[in-house]
Amino acid sequence: MRYITSMNSTMSALAEPNRLLIVELLRDGPLTVGEIADRLGLHQPQVSKHLRVLSDAGIVEVHPIANRRIYKLRPQPLQELDAWLKSFRRIWDESFDRLDDYLQELQAKEKNKGDKP
Repeated sequence: MRYITSMNSTMSALAEPNRLLIVELLRDGPLTVGEIADRLGLHQPQVSKHLRVLSDAGIVEVHPIANRRIYKLRPQPLQELDAWLKSFRRIWDESFDRLDDYLQELQAKEKNKGDKP
């Protein structure tokens, strides 16, 4: 049950477009609130609110250095999301494999029809 709660928290946090953009920025490395605000063209208080949501969801962590706060991604929630998606990829791959087999059967039948006089 904790796994589902964690996934729900991650997906809810990432559902907001600006928070998803923040995660995209942090993928390249840690940034301060000011750097994130500048790159996204948002006001610093807005960015701080988004970062608080991402932090509460466990997606980012903060390291205070003097009067600055450096934010970086935490890999665990994104790894959990990836693992969950992999389970669906496996299902889709199996379905596509079965479809491919079926299409090859149909093509073979069509070819055999054309070979008969």
